[in-house]
Amino acid sequence: MFPSIIALLTLISVACGQSPGLQVILTNKGLQYGKHVGAGWIQDRLNNITFPDISGKVLGAIHFTLTGITITKCDFPEPSVEFYQDATGFKTSMSGLSVALAGWWKTQFGIIHDGGSFNLAIFSVDVTSVVGLGKDADGRLSVTSVSCDANVGDVDMQFYGGASAIFKPFVKYFKGRIRGEIQTHICPKLEEAIVMIEEQLQAMNVSFDVDQDVTLEFPLTDLPVVNASSMNLGLKGEFYSIKHHEEPPFKPQLFAVPEQQGYMLSVGLSEFTLNSASYGYYLAGLFQALINDSVIPPSLHMHLNTSEMGPFIPQLPKMFPDLLMNLQVYARDAPLFSFQPGAIKLDFHGAVKAFAIQPNHTQTPLFNLNVDSDFSGKVWVADGKLKASMGMNNLTVTLASSEVGPFKTDAIEKVAKLGSTVFMAKVNEILGKGADLPRMKQVVPVNTVLQMDMGFIAIFSDAQVLTDGDLD
Repeated sequence: MFPSIIALLTLISVACGQSPGLQVILTNKGLQYGKHVGAGWIQDRLNNITFPDISGKVLGAIHFTLTGITITKCDFPEPSVEFYQDATGFKTSMSGLSVALAGWWKTQFGIIHDGGSFNLAIFSVDVTSVVGLGKDADGRLSVTSVSCDANVGDVDMQFYGGASAIFKPFVKYFKGRIRGEIQTHICPKLEEAIVMIEEQLQAMNVSFDVDQDVTLEFPLTDLPVVNASSMNLGLKGEFYSIKHHEEPPFKPQLFAVPEQQGYMLSVGLSEFTLNSASYGYYLAGLFQALINDSVIPPSLHMHLNTSEMGPFIPQLPKMFPDLLMNLQVYARDAPLFSFQPGAIKLDFHGAVKAFAIQPNHTQTPLFNLNVDSDFSGKVWVADGKLKASMGMNNLTVTLASSEVGPFKTDAIEKVAKLGSTVFMAKVNEILGKGADLPRMKQVVPVNTVLQMDMGFIAIFSDAQVLTDGDLD
C-alpha cells in the first residue's frame, strides 16, 4: 500500500534551515483518495503477480517445492491509512485479506519423486505497518520502515495428481509450514519495497532548469510536519540565474497556509519565490530591450529620430538634426511583487538611455530618463485556468542626466502613459485567456480555488488521477 502513498507524495513535491518559499499540505481527504487509487492499482495488477517457489521439508525427510504459483481469486479489502504523528509518517492497516492460489507441487523422499497440482487458500491476513518520513542531507524526502506486524489466520491446501492421496494425511504439516513461510516473508517484502522507494527518492533532483536563464531549487527546508489531519512540506522554492547563481537582496518570510480539509491539497506560493524568479531573470539580463526606428509600426506614421523628438526636447533637433535614434530600455532593479489580501502589486523601476546614430554608425549619448511605475491586479482560477488582470496605478518620468541640456519631461510622461494604456489592454487580453494549471502526466487539479493573502497566494485543490482510458 505504501508505494501508492509515496507515489502521491512525489507527485506533490520531489526543500535547509531557511523559511520555505513554498508550502504543500496533504490533507486527510487527499490521503484517503491516494489510498483508494493505490488500492485500485494493486487490485488491477494482482493477477500479474508472480510468486517465488516455496521449498522446505516436512517430517524432517520429505522435501517439497511449490512452483508456478498464481492468484485465482482475491478478496482484497481496502486498507486503512492515517497520518501517524508519533513517527512523522503514516500508519497503514489491512485486515481480512484472503487469496486463492494454484500451482504445482513436487516432492522427494529419498529416491521417490512425485508431483501434481495444488490449490491453496490463505485466509484472514492482517498487516499493520508504520512508515516514517524525513529528509536527507540534500533536502530530499526520505522514507523508512518504522514497524511492521503481519499475521496469517489460516491456510487450506488440496493436492491433486501423482500420489497425492499419500500426502493428504500430511496436509496439516504442509499447512503449518506454508502459513509460517508466508507470515515470515510479508514484512521483509514490504520493507524491501520501502527501500526501493527510498532509492528512487534519493535519485530524484531537487532542482531543475526552468529555461536557459533560470533554475528552480526546491529541497525541503525542514522535516515534514505531520499531525492527525495533515502533512506539511516546506520547500525552498527559490529561483536563480543560471549564469549568476546569486542570492537576492531579500529573505523569505514565514507564512502559514490555512488548512482546508475540504480539499485534498493546499499549496502556498510566497512572494519571495516569485520575486526570486524576477531577480534571477534580472541578473540574466532579460529586463532590457533595444528600441529603434525599425520596431515602430508603420501604422503610427512616425519615426524614431531627433527631428520628431523636437516637440518634447526643443534643442535636440538643433544640436543633432535628422538623426535616427536608439533607445536602450532596462530595469534599474528587479521588479518586485507584493501579495495582499485580494490583490497583487508590482513595482517597476526602469530607465531609458537615448542615443543619436551618427552617419558613421557611432552612437552619441543624449539623455537618461528614469521611469517609475506601479501596478496592481488580481489573480483567480476559472474554467481550470489561472487568470489575471493588471492595471497601472502610476507612472512618472524624470530626467536622470542629459548631454543636451535640461528639458521638461511632462509631455514625454503623457505619451508614456498613453502608450502604457494601450500596452496594458493587450496584456490583459492575454491574461484574461489564462494559462492551464500545472499538472502531472496522469494527475490533474480539479475544483481549484485561489486565495490571496498577506505575503503569499494559497491554492486549494482536489486532484484526479486519470486512467489509461482517460488519456486516449
